Order: sequence, then C-alpha cells, then structure tokens
Amino acid sequence: MKIGIKDIKPSKIICVGTNYADHARELNLKVPEEPLIFIKPPSSVIYDGQDIVYPRGVTRLDFEAELAVVIKKEGRHIDEAGAPGYILGYTCLNDVTARDIQSKESQWTRSKSYDTFCPIGPHIETGVDPSGLKVESYLNGERKQSSTTANLLFSVPRLVSFISGIMTLLPGDIISTGTPFGVGPMLPGDRIEVRIEGIGSLSNSVAKEK
Repeated sequence: MKIGIKDIKPSKIICVGTNYADHARELNLKVPEEPLIFIKPPSSVIYDGQDIVYPRGVTRLDFEAELAVVIKKEGRHIDEAGAPGYILGYTCLNDVTARDIQSKESQWTRSKSYDTFCPIGPHIETGVDPSGLKVESYLNGERKQSSTTANLLFSVPRLVSFISGIMTLLPGDIISTGTPFGVGPMLPGDRIEVRIEGIGSLSNSVAKEK
C-alpha cells in the first residue's frame, strides 16, 4: 500500500554512514564495527520533483541513493525481533552531500544539512521486504549506482534497534540506511533519480542558488 510522503512530519532524519563496504572503500573510510550515524534536520527535506539547490561556496555536490525507513510509532530500546512492528514503510532518499566540506571536517553536520539536501519520496510503500531490494541512481538518465540492500553491513532491524537504544524514535521519523558504491557529483541543470525496487522513483533537478 502507498501512503503519501507529505503526510509525515519527521522530528529527525537519522542517516547511516558507510553501511556498504564498497562505499566505505570508495571514500577511503574504515568499515565501522557499529552503525555510524548522523542526523539531517527536517528543514533539509524536499519531495519528488522539487529542486536540489546547489549552495554558494560549495565546490562539489554529490548524490547518494538510499533506502529509507519511516517509523510508525514511538519506540525506545526496541529489540531486533520487534523492529518490524515499529516500521510504517519504506521510501527513497537522496543523501545529498557537500563533499568538499565533508572531506575537510570530522563532523558531517554542515556538509549534510543544507536546505534541500534530503529529497524523499515519491511515497511510502508498506508492502515490501527491505532485505533484498535493488537500489540505483541515475544521473541525467545514466546509471551511476546499482546494488541491493542484501549488501547492507547492518540490516534494517539492527539499525532500528541500535538507534532506538540511543534516542526515542517518534512517528514519522526517518532512518536512511546508507548508500552503495558509485556516488558522484551533480551540477546545476542535472537531474538525479533514485530508484528502489518495489517502491518507485524519486527524481529531482539541481538548481544554482539564487
């Protein structure tokens, strides 16, 4: 079943870094022993068809295709076996990143948190199994990323359990599960599409900041 993505209001978007081993190698990062998490603010959210704004002062803006989990009900210290009961459904997410800023700062907040840096959509799908979905990105129609969630280092139930042990998850909160190998730069005028099997396509154009 499809649920409108604009009906949810996340209090936070929790993202998982280097959750595919090939992406960790791509960025010369260590494969983490535990989930590596960071947060995007709700003000970074946009939807299918809206523009990603290329900020002034940024010299490299990257796409990152990801499967995102939408939380259904409040939860704290959720065990892995019970995690599915706290999940409303799944959607596509583009973890837009100012890569030049990320590469020079140990904290990722600034590079990940600009307005428009969290496209989500096109809807929430409730009827998919997240354990083996194909995740792809297409830049101007050319495929750039292609993998499957079977390659996640930390599974969806593990992520829900781990994160809920740190912070209370609230209805509408989003957990983004990480991106596979193949991330790359976007320029104003480009169109970036995130496709996830069983969910659909999230498409956004890149526009220069006015």
